[in-house]
Amino acid sequence: MIYEDEKALACRKEFPGLAQTLYDHRLIYLDNAATNQVGTAVIDAMTAHMIKENANTHRGVHYLSEQATMHFEQTRSDVAGFIGAQDSDCVAFNAGTTAGINTIALGLESRIKSGDAVLVTQLEHHSNYLPWQQLCCRTGAEFRVVPLTGQGDIDLEAYRRLLADGHVKVAAIAHTSNVTGSVNPVKQMVAEAHERDAVCVIDGAQGVRNGRIDVVDIDCDFFCFSAHKMIGPTGVGAIYGKKEALQKLAVKSFGGGMVDRVGYLSSEFSDIPFCLEPGTPNIVGVAGFRAAIAALNRIGREWIAKRERELTRYLENGLRSIEQVTVLGSPQIRSGVVSFVVKGRHPYDLASIMDKHGVAVRVGHHCAIPCLAHFGEDTALRMSPAFYNLFKEIDEALSALQKAIAFFSRWDA
Repeated sequence: MIYEDEKALACRKEFPGLAQTLYDHRLIYLDNAATNQVGTAVIDAMTAHMIKENANTHRGVHYLSEQATMHFEQTRSDVAGFIGAQDSDCVAFNAGTTAGINTIALGLESRIKSGDAVLVTQLEHHSNYLPWQQLCCRTGAEFRVVPLTGQGDIDLEAYRRLLADGHVKVAAIAHTSNVTGSVNPVKQMVAEAHERDAVCVIDGAQGVRNGRIDVVDIDCDFFCFSAHKMIGPTGVGAIYGKKEALQKLAVKSFGGGMVDRVGYLSSEFSDIPFCLEPGTPNIVGVAGFRAAIAALNRIGREWIAKRERELTRYLENGLRSIEQVTVLGSPQIRSGVVSFVVKGRHPYDLASIMDKHGVAVRVGHHCAIPCLAHFGEDTALRMSPAFYNLFKEIDEALSALQKAIAFFSRWDA
């Protein structure tokens, strides 16, 4: 019998969404790889901002604007500290990981030409695949995709072969897969890419909550992530970049707040990070972002990582014990995610039945079609626990899955 951690039981009380009842069943939320539930600290922080300091940042001298600006810039420092960055000027806010990677791809485009190559891996989320694919279409550069091993890890020997000729100008790599949960050796991969003078972009969205991140230790040129995968609100995230890497990005989005001088024929842009933040930012989202970081630090990031490893291992073992289930991949290190298929059953049908038992899981291609193709699938089910989930919830989710399998088995005869 699994005994629940008292800390996990206490954490649940901070997330009111988990107390819902759906279809006469208590909600079991196992779609955390997509979006986390939001805690009361984040909700309260966003509400407080809208009540007490609802004003634009960096544009006013009145009290509300100055308060909003102070807290906005404090969040920039908090984000930098959270990922181990040494300078808050190396952090630019945006709408999330997708926006960040597109900003980098567009900003590097003038440095990519025919004869160059851009390298990604087969397990990338589309957000770290399509921007680079389309950049290559526009520039004539070669688009290289690193294949996976049979277990679902990145094939490091293939990675080295694709780097060897020195044509790769950008290597874009996920920290953690949103399909297999594979935690990739990004520090090693960055070092090997740097030996060939390639710029390294890390999609950190899936890994930023599941363990301590140190961008200085990883030595990546860019690192992108989103608040909604770290118990924060949707629609806000950040780019980290080495200062020299950010300074080399061409500015591709224009508007208020990112210029120092505007003339009739030319303009001068602000220094980083402000030149990458045109228009009114998601100020209320940034307020929630700050509260989310504070909550994760207070709960304890090492404890969160350990708890999620235990839950994921328990989930994977439970799925593998069901005869009809095939788990996709068996990576050397798995974090937070288990995707699977059931022989002869469409994932959408199974997920619909599970939903009626109050179990929220993900179904579809998970914005990672090339990764699923590696396993010979075009759609799959995915369960992804977070630290506030309970072992008994996983048991109930597995029971709901078995009931769904049994329900459709009636029609086989």
